[in-house]
Amino acid sequence: MTDHKTGTHEEWLAARLELLQAEKELTRHGDEVTRRRQELPWVSVAKQYRFDTDEGSASLADLFAGRSQLLVYHFMFGPDYTAGCPSCSAIADGFDGFAVHLAHHDVTLCAVSRAPLEKLRAYRRRMGWSFPWASSSGSDFNYDFQVAFTPEQQQSGTGEYNYRPWDIRSSLDADPQGPLAEWAARCGTDWATYTLEAPGMSAFALEDGVVYHTYSAYARGLDGLWGMYQWLDRAPRGRNEERTPDAPLNFYLRHDEYDSQ
Repeated sequence: MTDHKTGTHEEWLAARLELLQAEKELTRHGDEVTRRRQELPWVSVAKQYRFDTDEGSASLADLFAGRSQLLVYHFMFGPDYTAGCPSCSAIADGFDGFAVHLAHHDVTLCAVSRAPLEKLRAYRRRMGWSFPWASSSGSDFNYDFQVAFTPEQQQSGTGEYNYRPWDIRSSLDADPQGPLAEWAARCGTDWATYTLEAPGMSAFALEDGVVYHTYSAYARGLDGLWGMYQWLDRAPRGRNEERTPDAPLNFYLRHDEYDSQ
């Protein structure tokens, strides 16, 4: 017998119609947020970033691949990682399907990480992905867009993430040997090294030879990019992310790891 509230079809329908009004309000609010997002002022990117790509050394403008818009996913894969972040990997599982549609809307989708290109290529082969993935190794790109931190910032606690000051030490003080240490171990590193990277996405426009930064989002601002989450949020038990002592972070794995569990 389920512990969840049960009822008649009539009771369900009444509650569903009430929820429908809330969903419509959320949709309209989302439309307004999208409009405001697209009205943000564009900021020209003056710094000349360089990236390693499958086609060789590239500028930020080169990442547009002949299109006028670029969406960058800041994929957590640091130089000392042996595998990409499981969360970023779950998001990236949808990229290949979306990329062809985005390309036909004059948008290029590209992932960028600080790991060397050969590491990114090997992991992409393992995952069976084909979307473009550039290495920003040796560049300030990840630091400038608040998705990488120096060990000095980590030790001093000075940093900025999601548009506000962030004491990076707090992520270590939380429980560096606790459940999240498993998350770092699955990337072949320790918690301190793992947290030198952070997730995010950034949008750029290319017009008259000038690259403009138009938008960035971090943390829960990335939820809408998770195709998996959009489905789970409509499933009876939702995201089912409750942690247990035996499986603290196993509510999702890389897609090639489930058979091993």
